[in-house]
Amino acid sequence: MSTIIIKKVKKGGHAHHGGAWKIAYADFVTAMMAFFLLMWLISMTTQEQKVGLAEYFAPASLSATTSGAGGMLQGTALDSSGNKSAKPRDTETGSAEQKDKARKARPGQAGDPDAGRQAVNAEINYSAMASLRQALQTMPDIAELSHNILIEPTREGVNVSLVDENGRAMFREGSVDPYDRTRRVLEAIAPALRRLPNRLTITGHTSTARPGTGSVQAGEPWNLTAGRALAVREILSGAGVPSDNFSAVVGRADTEPYFPDNPYIASNRRVTITLLNANPPAPSNLLR
Repeated sequence: MSTIIIKKVKKGGHAHHGGAWKIAYADFVTAMMAFFLLMWLISMTTQEQKVGLAEYFAPASLSATTSGAGGMLQGTALDSSGNKSAKPRDTETGSAEQKDKARKARPGQAGDPDAGRQAVNAEINYSAMASLRQALQTMPDIAELSHNILIEPTREGVNVSLVDENGRAMFREGSVDPYDRTRRVLEAIAPALRRLPNRLTITGHTSTARPGTGSVQAGEPWNLTAGRALAVREILSGAGVPSDNFSAVVGRADTEPYFPDNPYIASNRRVTITLLNANPPAPSNLLR
């Protein structure tokens, strides 16, 4: 009797590849979503907002440590060892070339007088911004106010804005009375403003009332913003800034929102101190 042998042949299966491809695919989808979101934001924002975002993510002054206060103070920071604010970016990157151009184009030398005047003003404004930021670095509670203080160069000079931001207001709601933190900020920068040659204008702004939030009297936003600007002037004057340094105190109501595409948000409520460009003295040959 013969023995019957049955062989069962098992077909080889594919090796298990694991879940690495799923992670790679998820990373790819996330990157594509971020890319299209970025493209959408670029197409929806104005040029002014793009400049503001660029300034926000490119701090003008860096700490010597790895920490940073961030926010509107342009990245300056404090740590336990004291003030370690570096020089502003304007005086470091490209400073040699900018200063050389400014020296060559100053009034009384060869070159365009207007270009020379602009170069001189730019130098003065860079120095003013550095002085103001250094003054704010001396405040122990600078971290909590970093998102409420904006220092930026403008065509007219330098703007120092006290802005309502992230649920933190600089004035009591519907009032011209500033909070103690607002008073401390103004008293901290007053010595620097007193030393600088620039004349000052103070302008109050507010946000637009949202529809359905109640009726607003016709003159209320104007009175509110003008009153807040006057309050800032009084604090600076009381801290030693001479009365002759003030050129104008104005209330703009909600006519000049910082974010025109959304005039209702809190960041449109602000008081701005503008350090006006100084007019250089006329050449001596024009005074004869």
